[in-house]
Amino acid sequence: MKTLKSIVVATALLAVGLVAAHSQDRFPNRTVRIIVPFGPGGTTDTVARALAADLSVRLGQPVIVESRPGADGIVALQELVRSGADGHTYMLGNVTTNAITPILFASKMSIDYDRDVVPVMRLVDVPAFLVATTKNFDAKTVTEFVDYARRNSGKVNYGITGVGSYPHYDMAVLARRAGNVSLTAIPNKGGASVMMNDLLTGTVQASFINAATTVGNVQAGTLRALAVVNHKRLAGFPDVPTMAEAGYPGVGTIAWQGLFAAAKAPPEALERMREATSEALKSPSVIQALETQLFTIIPTGSLAEARSWLAEDMAAWRKTIGEMKLDVQN
Repeated sequence: MKTLKSIVVATALLAVGLVAAHSQDRFPNRTVRIIVPFGPGGTTDTVARALAADLSVRLGQPVIVESRPGADGIVALQELVRSGADGHTYMLGNVTTNAITPILFASKMSIDYDRDVVPVMRLVDVPAFLVATTKNFDAKTVTEFVDYARRNSGKVNYGITGVGSYPHYDMAVLARRAGNVSLTAIPNKGGASVMMNDLLTGTVQASFINAATTVGNVQAGTLRALAVVNHKRLAGFPDVPTMAEAGYPGVGTIAWQGLFAAAKAPPEALERMREATSEALKSPSVIQALETQLFTIIPTGSLAEARSWLAEDMAAWRKTIGEMKLDVQN
């Protein structure tokens, strides 16, 4: 009888142990981190926080946003790979940090981006304005801006979110298309929200910068939108032409935001995170938060599709980087 009782107890304890082990293996079983490669307040941070609140409910665990700015996204990428193998750390990156930086600055990384990082899904597209300061600067159109730059060779400064960032390439492409006008890049690694200070004070005269960050200042008249980088004019700014309408088709980047993970993360965790994020993007509160920022929700539908999308985008950037040959040593 004692033997039978011992067997029953042992079996029960084994069952409890198996349940506990299964619970520990199931994703998520603790706090989920979303790393942002810029300081608080910018576009990437906005997307991350909109998603985190919804995902905390869907996943049943806290989802926190953590800023890891620096080195054109390298700091955030390395932290993702360092701590992301268990599937509880993700990165919300953009075209600069997750497409351009891995091409330009691979030698500066302690990781192999192609081997160590995988996309989970594309999230949103982000239209941009080519904006000009109104601080002692009168250009009201792209043509006027280019004409001024021609007359003042080398004296026009433009803001960028880091050497080799997509706004850097966008303005360099514009300068070449306008007849190789001479413009001076002024880097600001704090992200778009910090770069705004240089525009508002007149330290820089112009920049390609996401529309969400600039909309308040454009409406207030402290910045002037010369054109929009988008497939069509924005509903709230019907008088602002697209770059194509301004005479420069193909100039400017409709930026994206995407969710990334460490390649060693469990596939089931990545799929669960992708599914939850996909559902979050259908939530009225998330849609409102993102569309208020003028973002276009355009998610990929599978992990495989996300990989194909990123590969295609990086191939296009390799072509642009090879053609422009900017001095990006920083």
